[in-house]
Amino acid sequence: MELAEKNWYSSWFDTPYYHILYKNRGDEEAQNFMKNLVSFLKLKPGATILDLACGRGRHSRFLNKEGFDVTGVDLSENNIAYAKQFENENLHFATHCMCEPVNEKFDAVFNLFTSIGYFEEEEDNLRTIMSIKEELKPEGFGVIDFMNVKKVIKDLIPEEVKTVKGIEFDISRSVKDGYIVKDIRFEDEGEEHLFTEKVKALTLEGFQEYFEKAGIELLHIFGNYELQDFNEQTSDRLILIFN
Repeated sequence: MELAEKNWYSSWFDTPYYHILYKNRGDEEAQNFMKNLVSFLKLKPGATILDLACGRGRHSRFLNKEGFDVTGVDLSENNIAYAKQFENENLHFATHCMCEPVNEKFDAVFNLFTSIGYFEEEEDNLRTIMSIKEELKPEGFGVIDFMNVKKVIKDLIPEEVKTVKGIEFDISRSVKDGYIVKDIRFEDEGEEHLFTEKVKALTLEGFQEYFEKAGIELLHIFGNYELQDFNEQTSDRLILIFN
């Protein structure tokens, strides 16, 4: 059995199975979120955006089509190799760890779809926040789109089976030592696999502590992709806008 516990994200995100399991993520919802976000931030065509932990670049590609100059970075070499086929004069992709600053300044830095809180070392989460600050132009905006941890824990489904493309994924969820943990077991072509997703259960208060340490001002808090007010009991997302 293949077990990937240490630095789970660097192995799990690089496998084709990650994209099989999550292939039904809604592009329409993601695109509407991007439209709402750039409208709210009043970003003009040609503005520079860093898509931090961009995956295969679905947000980056859409933002580029909307007229923005976009750089997407991700730790997964396979994801970036896939995304590079879409590069153009105003769309670029590179392999990069988000806890280190990109050597460039942007009008906006987006960290989307719960793409922070993966690190084993607590200081790396703070380093990521500080890197975002360093990557922003003086009047730039940082955006973190995270799950609403309190609602996720309240509604946690301990066991679930999903069948996608003929593969039966046996998924178990739990809360351990301040992390939301998802164990994913499946068999394919006679080989058994086990991968673990482990994300720090960061609340609004937790992010506020990071922001205070990093000298960041929190400007707006939203609870969904329509940019409605955040409610810690009912909101699906925790969307933070800061500079």
